[in-house]
Amino acid sequence: MVSANEEQRTEKISVWDLPDVPSGNLPAHLELQRTRTVCTSDAPIYTENIQYSGAYASMGVDNSMRFEKFRNNFRVEVIRLGDDDMEFDMIGIDASLANAFRRILISELPTMAIENVLVANNTSVVQDEVLAHRLGLIPLKVDPRLFNYKSETDQPSEKNTIVFKLHSRCEKKSSRINVKSSELKWLPGGSEFALSTEKPTQDSTSKIKTYTSFTCSQDSLPEFSSNPIAPTHDDITLAVLGPGQEIELEAHAVKGMGKTHAKWSPVATAWYRMLPEVILLQEIEDEKAEELIQKCPVNVFDMEDIGKGRKRATVARPRSCTLCRECIRGDDWDKLVALQRVKDHFIFTIESTGALPPDVLFTEAVKILEDKCERVITEMS
Repeated sequence: MVSANEEQRTEKISVWDLPDVPSGNLPAHLELQRTRTVCTSDAPIYTENIQYSGAYASMGVDNSMRFEKFRNNFRVEVIRLGDDDMEFDMIGIDASLANAFRRILISELPTMAIENVLVANNTSVVQDEVLAHRLGLIPLKVDPRLFNYKSETDQPSEKNTIVFKLHSRCEKKSSRINVKSSELKWLPGGSEFALSTEKPTQDSTSKIKTYTSFTCSQDSLPEFSSNPIAPTHDDITLAVLGPGQEIELEAHAVKGMGKTHAKWSPVATAWYRMLPEVILLQEIEDEKAEELIQKCPVNVFDMEDIGKGRKRATVARPRSCTLCRECIRGDDWDKLVALQRVKDHFIFTIESTGALPPDVLFTEAVKILEDKCERVITEMS
């Protein structure tokens, strides 16, 4: 027989009524899985993003992505801004949106790059095709927003084409010379090569037809009068000429995007990583602290004096952590140190090739993503 007191003690209670699951909040272990990626000594865990809006509905937690919540939580913090590179934090954003920015920066922002090369003479050891490929990869310091796209049917004009010439010769009985990108000279008036189909004429007043149809000189335009067009870097080696060898050519640059060819990509690289978190689970002091500092190859940890000749380890530079996991390998170090990454906090780095500053590249990427969203809304409405 079971007494009434025993029945009261063994009364079943729903798991959802337990005090460690407050209504409207997730338990600590589920909140950790939802917001953090935990790095163990073997591999990271909790790497997936839980997108389903009703994943925690039974606990009274709405997991849907609300616009108001996104607007209140999202922010961009610039950490470092230079002439060619930029580091900033994107906080409160999903990995899919961060990756959308990365893909747009790499493949959908237009630049100007050399597309057509007219070789008049090339007696160097570099084949015409290889030389043309090398020329195409030279970044040009010019704002692509000032030019139009050129289709296959369009005539090369001052609005869609930039022309450079290169003429370098190594004299006989002299030492070899390097042909650098600094020898690419901008021709604001357009091509100087006569069309191959053009027949010679005796009329000295007639204008010879060339490979471009410029109606005016580009240096007469206010955009370029005080800012001549040139390669971003002057020290890129194009070829090495031996005695008696010569290169003479014209290079025509047009507007394009990286998804067509990598030479039009405006960034050397654009990448992101989740913000690392380094947590000391226990006080680590004296010799153990010294050992921890020696284990880390990027100097994340530092030593703090706590008095009476004792010292303890502290986390001084968590952003520097590369999650190499050296600090949690061996001798139960994973019980002393925890490594995590924040799923909605991304450290973004942009390295520009020089055509546009990195901050301008980011704002242009935002505009392109905004246009994409507007097109989707228009098609759905």
